[in-house]
Amino acid sequence: MSRELSGGAVRHLRGLGHALDAVVQIGKEGVTEGVIKATTAALLTHELIKVKVLTEAPIDRKEAATELAEKTESSLAQVLGRSFLLYKRHPKKPKIVLPRG
Repeated sequence: MSRELSGGAVRHLRGLGHALDAVVQIGKEGVTEGVIKATTAALLTHELIKVKVLTEAPIDRKEAATELAEKTESSLAQVLGRSFLLYKRHPKKPKIVLPRG
């Protein structure tokens, strides 16, 4: 179940995500256990990550983004081209402060 973000929070995250490089890639195997584990670990470290869907991936980029957000209990902030941004607040030491409202 992915978390809903406010419009202001989404805009803030998109601004932060613009300069990020993809830390996880979805390849010809699609969204696998390994991809889910790598994404979960990256979210714990960074809170906001960019994921790239490679051209040989068997799944549509929007489907991949939605599925990965659900399986990692993160929020989908943006789908842009073959990449998307996922955000998950760190449970103990959040780094990113989201704007209210």
